[in-house]
Amino acid sequence: MAVQPEGTPCWADAMFSDVEGAKRFYGDVLGWTFGESSSEYGNYTQAYADGKAVAAVVPPMPGQEGQSAWCLYLAAEDATGTAARIRENGGEVLMGPMRVGEFGTMCLAREPSGAVFGVWQAGSHEGFDVMGVPGAYAWAEVFTREPEKADTFFSAVYGYGQKQMEDEGGDFRLYDLGDEPVLGRMEMGDDFPPEVPSYVNVYFTVPDCDEAVAKATELGGRLWFGPMGTPFGRFAILTDPQGANFSVIDVTTTEGEMPQTRDVS
Repeated sequence: MAVQPEGTPCWADAMFSDVEGAKRFYGDVLGWTFGESSSEYGNYTQAYADGKAVAAVVPPMPGQEGQSAWCLYLAAEDATGTAARIRENGGEVLMGPMRVGEFGTMCLAREPSGAVFGVWQAGSHEGFDVMGVPGAYAWAEVFTREPEKADTFFSAVYGYGQKQMEDEGGDFRLYDLGDEPVLGRMEMGDDFPPEVPSYVNVYFTVPDCDEAVAKATELGGRLWFGPMGTPFGRFAILTDPQGANFSVIDVTTTEGEMPQTRDVS
């Protein structure tokens, strides 16, 4: 795919203490295959869906063992400039910006309500090869206990327009670039245990949500929510055996009417 506009989700990866275990789990649940690990870059290993790069797994850095989590990267034209805006608007830069060979420049950040995300300025690695097909990235949402902080931050840093979803099921907002929704924001309610921090929930596409959930739980994953039918697809929220939260969604199976939204930009 071509380089994406500033603020567009463009890549996802996760650290796992047991990388081989993660490869087996996601290989079975999402149908991924894996490339050779790159010792030059901390044994970073790309995952593929039907031969197209869709994500990556990597061993943890020293001191971060046992802290598995998926990280969503947002595209940047200038990672250094984006890092400056993150700091100016109350966020924290956790790592970088740092050059990753010819592939690009990355940094990791935490927005003011606590969710960690990545920034990626593309070089030879432009991000996802495909999206929205089985095994590939579909969507992501910032799950937060302090939605006002997240809304203010992301609008300031990336210039997102915002639309509030008129849904009695919870406080949900869409972040837009132009007319295109690129990210969601969900307020975490009482159904989330207090020990679960704010995070970015990454959705991967599957051909059958119920089958994916059955396979994930059979392999030691935990079902948090769903499967549930929505106008956007049938989805479920899961945790893998090493503690990384993610979602699966069958975008071909939809249910109900699209909810109304109101502009709050």
